[in-house]
Amino acid sequence: MPYRPHLATAALTVSAALILTACGGGSADEGGDDDRIAGAETGGADGTDPTASPSRPAPRTGRPTVALPSSFRVEFENWTNSDLQLQAILDDGKEELRSEYAAIIEADPRSEALAFYNTGASLKSARKWVQGFVDDDHTLVGEGRVFAPQVHLSNEGFGVLFYCVDESKGYTKNRKTGEKRGTPKGTDPRLQYRTRLDKSEQGVWRTTTVETERGAC
Repeated sequence: MPYRPHLATAALTVSAALILTACGGGSADEGGDDDRIAGAETGGADGTDPTASPSRPAPRTGRPTVALPSSFRVEFENWTNSDLQLQAILDDGKEELRSEYAAIIEADPRSEALAFYNTGASLKSARKWVQGFVDDDHTLVGEGRVFAPQVHLSNEGFGVLFYCVDESKGYTKNRKTGEKRGTPKGTDPRLQYRTRLDKSEQGVWRTTTVETERGAC
C-alpha cells in the first residue's frame, strides 16, 4: 500500500531522540500475544454493525465513530499503557490512523473523522494522501498490522507516538477493474510512523506532524 508522505519538524526530531533512548519509560506496556492479540481490529459480516465491536468501537465522548469494513482489517498489537495520559495518546493516535484508512475506503478526503484527529500540516498531508487514492480510483483490502508502539510526553506538553505498520497483507484495489496490488517485491513492507500530537481544548490528542520511514521497524 502507498504510505503517508512524511513531514518532519525539529520538535519531533528532538522528541524522537528522547523516546528512542528511553528504555521503556514511555513505551506501551508489554504483554499479549505478539502474533495475534485479543481485541484486534476486525470487521463484522458486512462492516456496518452499529454496536461496539473491534471494527466499530464505542467512541469516547465527543469523538466520531470510525468504521472499517470487513474487507480491510487492522490489528493493533500491545496498544496499552498503564499511564492514563499516555493511554489517551495511544487511543487518539490509533483512531487517527483508522480514520485515514476509512477515508480512503470511503473515498472521502474531507472526512469528518480525518479532520477531527488531524490538524495543521498533518491534516493537509492526510487529505492529499487520501485524494491520491480517490484520483486513482483505488480502495484498500486485506489486512494491516500495527505494532511496537512507543509513546512519550514531552516537557513542552505534546505527545510523541512511534509505531510500526506491516503492509505485507494489505493491498490497493482498483474499484472498477478489481486489480489488486501489494508492496513491490524486494521492498520492505514495514514502515515506522513517527507522529506528534497536541492536546486540544476539548482534550483530544490531535496529530500535527508525521514522519514515515520504510524499513525502520
